[in-house]
Amino acid sequence: MDVAATFCGNGAVLAVEPLGGGNVNNTFLLHTTEGKRVLQRINTSVFRQPEGLMANLRAVSRHVRRKLSDASRCHPLLQQRRWELPEPVGELHRCEQGAPWRCITFVDDSLSVDCVADLQQAQELGLGLGLFHHLISDLPAESLTDTLEGFHITPLYLDAYKQALVRTQQVPSKNANRCIAFIRERERITTVLEHAKERGTLPLRPIHGDPKINNVMFDRSSGAAVALVDLDTVKPGLVHYDIGDCLRSCCNPAGEECESLDAVQFDLNLASAVLRGYLSVACSFLEPAELTLIPDSVRLISFELGLRFFTDYLQGNIYFQVQKPEQNLQRALVQFQLTASIESQMDALRELVAQIALERHDRSFCA
Repeated sequence: MDVAATFCGNGAVLAVEPLGGGNVNNTFLLHTTEGKRVLQRINTSVFRQPEGLMANLRAVSRHVRRKLSDASRCHPLLQQRRWELPEPVGELHRCEQGAPWRCITFVDDSLSVDCVADLQQAQELGLGLGLFHHLISDLPAESLTDTLEGFHITPLYLDAYKQALVRTQQVPSKNANRCIAFIRERERITTVLEHAKERGTLPLRPIHGDPKINNVMFDRSSGAAVALVDLDTVKPGLVHYDIGDCLRSCCNPAGEECESLDAVQFDLNLASAVLRGYLSVACSFLEPAELTLIPDSVRLISFELGLRFFTDYLQGNIYFQVQKPEQNLQRALVQFQLTASIESQMDALRELVAQIALERHDRSFCA
């Protein structure tokens, strides 16, 4: 309560309760006489630069606030709907034990979901990510601190996997060998985005970093996307990390913890809805080459997550929380099954992106 009181200003703390089920920061809903706020203890094992994290949040908040106030710089959709961005309240505070705490505004009258309910919600999900990308698209990427260096750099995860494979104490199993064979056959795809970045084909942009489905907030009444939350991962990167992860997380209705691999499938209808929402905004600033590589990003991010799960399994489950020893191995198998499903539909996915982009008439684009 002492920490909470430091962020209340002239108000008073009424209650503090746990909020969400995140595995990184400790998050609480702070009830005060001045309204609700989000209180978080930043996990410095993951975010080793909490000051940089807060600087990013302030930079994004200032930029978005200014852009929303200037109709000439905003997408027309933003003039017709509610849109919010969580903003910092007060300064970073270190408690007596030295742990960093921060407070941000709460997006009221909204909710998040863990599974897409229907095609309309999927389209709103994509639209929400597109609006967020639009709002920060002209924020110089170099003005942000990279608070998670190496995050989503797939070749680095491949290197870590190879080291773990050499050092592992895990007894080889049929499923582990399946993972090893799957990775070996796809090592070549790990560089597709990074090589494009090095060639200058893909520009460095500000990104969210973790736009999974439950980080998009929907208005309780209308169902419209009204915010993206969990902005700790905002950093310079490729928009493909975001749209790839967004599609990966919401187009597998079976979910990441599925026990039956036969149930795991990339749903092209859901992907179409997400992409129609996303590209209705993102075609206004994305280059043709960026559009071309969207399908590759979906396959890559799914493969990357499977690679990370399997590496953690080999290392003894030291990063991702588990309830049973084989859980990260099963998670890896799910992501690899999803990758295979995406691969079997790559031609259709490429045609879909090209078709939607052409329909928008925002760019001349040809697959």
